[in-house]
Amino acid sequence: MSKKPFPVPVRAERKRYNCMKCPGFCCTYTDIEITEYDIARLAKHFDLDVDVARKRFTKPEATTKKPLLRHRKDTIFDSACMFFDQEKRRCTVYEARPGVCRKYPAANSCGYYDFLRFEREQQGDPEYVALT
Repeated sequence: MSKKPFPVPVRAERKRYNCMKCPGFCCTYTDIEITEYDIARLAKHFDLDVDVARKRFTKPEATTKKPLLRHRKDTIFDSACMFFDQEKRRCTVYEARPGVCRKYPAANSCGYYDFLRFEREQQGDPEYVALT
């Protein structure tokens, strides 16, 4: 009689960050590189031609000429992604967001959120936004 191996439980590690409590640090990266597939996804989302979407939503990176998302002046940081709602501090194209945004952060924790949570605890203010 052969014994079946004992099943090893698989536990999904829980996220240790909450984007709803963050002011959108990752959306303020200066260079948010996107792919042609991302541009096509945004074009479809806005019902635009891909070339029109490329011109409207991207700018070429200075040295590599790869497409970057356009930015606009931000109310907290220097600038933010053009699709970032600066009042609600949320993405306005979440369902059509680029792949790099879908993958961030690539771990169960977010360095920005850890920093933000630490600073808020130190200041005794749950709404504090550290700018350094």
